[in-house]
Amino acid sequence: MPLVLGVDSSTQSCKAVVVDTSTGAVVRSGRASHPDGTSVDPEAWWHALDTAITAAGSLDDIVAWSIGGQQHGLVALDGSGAVIRDALLWNDTRSAGAAQDLIDEFGASEFAARTGLVPVASFTITKLRWLRDNEPENAARVAAVALPHDWLTWRLRGFGPENPALDELVTDRSDASGTGYWNPTTGEYDRDLLIAALGHDVVLPRVLALDEWVTDAEGRRVGAGAGDNAAAALGLGAVPGDVVVSIGTSGTVCAISTTPISDPSGTVAGFADASGHFLPLVATLNAARVVDVTAALLGVTHSEFSDLALRAASGADGLTLVPYFEGERTPNLPDATASLSGMTLASTTRENLARAAVEGMLRGLGAGLDALRDLGIPLERALLIGGGAQSEAVRRIAPEVLGLAVEVPEPGEYVALGAARQAGSLVE
Repeated sequence: MPLVLGVDSSTQSCKAVVVDTSTGAVVRSGRASHPDGTSVDPEAWWHALDTAITAAGSLDDIVAWSIGGQQHGLVALDGSGAVIRDALLWNDTRSAGAAQDLIDEFGASEFAARTGLVPVASFTITKLRWLRDNEPENAARVAAVALPHDWLTWRLRGFGPENPALDELVTDRSDASGTGYWNPTTGEYDRDLLIAALGHDVVLPRVLALDEWVTDAEGRRVGAGAGDNAAAALGLGAVPGDVVVSIGTSGTVCAISTTPISDPSGTVAGFADASGHFLPLVATLNAARVVDVTAALLGVTHSEFSDLALRAASGADGLTLVPYFEGERTPNLPDATASLSGMTLASTTRENLARAAVEGMLRGLGAGLDALRDLGIPLERALLIGGGAQSEAVRRIAPEVLGLAVEVPEPGEYVALGAARQAGSLVE
C-alpha cells in the first residue's frame, strides 16, 4: 500500500494528510496553526509544515508528496536564497494603488488577454510593483520570486539559504496563473509585465507539466503542487460542467472550463486548474459571516437559525437583505454597506430575517455563477463546500437561488486531498 502525503498550507493553518493510494483512505493526518496577519514571515509556514508532517507520522514511509497552498502571496528571495522581507499575502490590500497603476499603463483588456487577469491587490504582480515603489532597496535585492507553495516545496526538497539553488524552484500552472505575469493560453511567463512591475528580471519557478515531477533529497517523487482552489477542485474530482461554490469567511465560485477565459471587466479571474483545464473564478467578500452575524443578532445557535430560515416561505415575504457587510468585491463595491428592505409589519419576523440572510448570501454567490454563464461556461452541477455549506437551510435553499442541482460532499480537507491525489498520480 504505497503512501503519499498531501499538504494544504492555507492562510490560517497547515494540514497534512497521508493517503493510502490503494484505497484512497486517509490513514494519518497532522495540523499546525499559522500566525494571523496579511504580512507573514515564511519561516512560520516552514515550522508549521514541519509540525504538521511530524504529527502525520513523518515522511519516512512516504513515496511521493505534493503541497497545495494559498495563492498569490509574494515570497521574495535574494541571490543567497534568503527571504528578503515578510511575505505579502493575498489579503494584503496595500498594493491596490499599484494595481490601478498597472491597469493605467497597460489597459484592462491587454492584461486580460495576456494573463487572464485584471490586476487587483490580491495578485502577485501588484505586490511586486508596490515593493518597487515603496521599498526600492528590497526590490533591488530580489533575485527570485516564489509563491507560498513554491517556496515550501523548495525548502522541503532540501533547498534554502544553506543550499540556494534558485533554479530548483518549481510550481504548477494553477498557481502560476494567479501571479499576473503568466499566460494560461501559451503556458509561458510574460516577462515584460514582470519587469514593468519589479523593474528587473528575476528567476521564476519552472512550471512543471501535469505528469512531471522532481525529487527530494531522499529520492521521493514530488508533485508540482497547486493553488488552493485548484487543489480543492482536484480533491473533489470536479469535471467540466461542475462549479465549486465555497462558503467560508469569503466566498469563491469556480468552474472547470475546457477553454481559457479572459474577462476584461476583471469580474472573473481566468486561472488554470491542476488537471490541464482552466478554473475561471469569482470571489465574494460576504459569505458565511452573513449567517454568523444574523444568527448572533437573533440570539440563536446555527441550528436554531437554520430552523427559523426553513420555516419562512421562499422570498421571505418580500424581506430582502443585501449582505455587503464588508463592502463587496463582486460586484466591485469596496465601500458598500449592507441593507435590509421590504420591511412591513407582516414581513418583519425572525423567520423571514433568517431566510433573507440565507437568500441574500446565496444571491451574492449566484452573481458569480451568472458572471461565469455570461462568458459561455456551461454549468450543470454545484458542489457546495466550506463551513457555510454545513447549514441545513443553506443546503436546502441553494438549488432554488443558484438555479442548479446542488451536491454537498462530506466535509474534508479537500486542498490537502487534491495535493495527495496529485502525488498519487506520480506513482501509479
